Amino acid sequence: MELSDLKPAIVFHYFNEICKVPRPSKKEEKIIAFLEAFGKEHKLETKKDECGNILIKKPATQGKEHLKTVVLQSHVDMVCEKNSDVTHNFLTDPIETEIDGEWLKAKGTTLGADNGIGVATELTILASNDIEHGPLECLFTIDEETGLTGAFALKEGFMNADILLNLDSEDEGELFIGCAGGIDSIAEFHYKEVSVPESYFFFKVEVKGLKGGHSGGDIHLGRGNANKILNRFLSQTATKYDLYLCEINGGNLRNAIPREAYAVCAVPNDKKESVRVDLNVFTSEIENELSIIEPDLKLILQSETPRKTAIDQDTTARLLKTLYATPHGVYAMSQDIPGLVETSTNLASVKMQAGNSIKVETSQRSSVLSARDDMANTVRAAFELGGADISFGDGYPGWKPNPHSEILEVAAASYKRLFGVEAKVKAIHAGLECGLFLDKYPSLDMISFGPTLIGVHSPDERMHIPSVDKFWKHLLDVLANIPEKN
Repeated sequence: MELSDLKPAIVFHYFNEICKVPRPSKKEEKIIAFLEAFGKEHKLETKKDECGNILIKKPATQGKEHLKTVVLQSHVDMVCEKNSDVTHNFLTDPIETEIDGEWLKAKGTTLGADNGIGVATELTILASNDIEHGPLECLFTIDEETGLTGAFALKEGFMNADILLNLDSEDEGELFIGCAGGIDSIAEFHYKEVSVPESYFFFKVEVKGLKGGHSGGDIHLGRGNANKILNRFLSQTATKYDLYLCEINGGNLRNAIPREAYAVCAVPNDKKESVRVDLNVFTSEIENELSIIEPDLKLILQSETPRKTAIDQDTTARLLKTLYATPHGVYAMSQDIPGLVETSTNLASVKMQAGNSIKVETSQRSSVLSARDDMANTVRAAFELGGADISFGDGYPGWKPNPHSEILEVAAASYKRLFGVEAKVKAIHAGLECGLFLDKYPSLDMISFGPTLIGVHSPDERMHIPSVDKFWKHLLDVLANIPEKN
């Protein structure tokens, strides 16, 4: 079966077109140009703001001019993650898709259905002549994944709508009416280079095979964090032997649970076999702890080419202890919505930088602003005690649920009419751009929905093909039943 055989065919056609356009976060020039050309080709009013957000307007179909104006919204960027054994340049190469039963996935990389399927859906509606809708605007925002840059930069008056349908949710049959706010906490350790003594054994230890996933939507699943696992072994080793840490690298994006990490170290030659035995024992312990949730976990130790220098041992000790003390995972559950994570933190990445520094990125989320800030200050305390410099991102607000939303009532009634079951009305622990939209457009009535995606922000990302068809039918029915203007 080919992508062209999937239904709805026109939606998958545009999704396939988008897969051909590189669109990493902060590198969206090609997809922006694609959207501008699309608007021009279809003779639709198209405008771009200073940061690169695109708005394409489409007049109401005949007889629907009296309906409230709707803005459909998706973000154009994608998380660019790949397995270490895959050769792929996200700046130039198209995403290679493959069909696995009822699922669409990519070959060893993220699929980009988050949020490419939303973009494809909007393009389908803009290009079609047989879909009933009122006055319509389609908003395409940039850099959602690494800073919500487009939503932050959106200015009052750029769009003019009464209702916003965010197409960036990942569970078909669920209508989201709230989300968590978040903030990034970034620490930096400065180190000196020191010489490694003679007669030392150099080795590389790697953590691989973890599932990773979205640091909001998947944080409650208890998946392994490659940075925490690696640091645990290094800390154990440093207490037993004279350890020199030459290189450390783990994780990637702040909103992805780290799947892989490695370190290059040195210990005295006579401890060579002891370290190998230690790793075997440690691996057995970790595999036992994570046997259900992380069945593919691997820890690998290999001899490494000797290095001339390493991180000074004082910085190494402070780094390892701080990473051990830094929390990761769920901190509190919501007292209002059963089963919803309220507050969490993600130890996202550890990277060596030019200029003899080590950068550690973390992110905190909460549906309660004060709890978000308290979690960020918890992380701050750990890093300050470890002697690191720490800074914070701008942060972004949550989206407070409105259970009496008019568009929620329309969407819920539509779903029941189409499929004979009630849609689930929920809030989400992941961040959405909706909270920022409300800052600029406080009268907007909003919901978020989409087809089913799993494993987003990792190479395991996949999209449930039948759910795309249900999502599409639901969206069209909602557009046909938008309330009239007051």
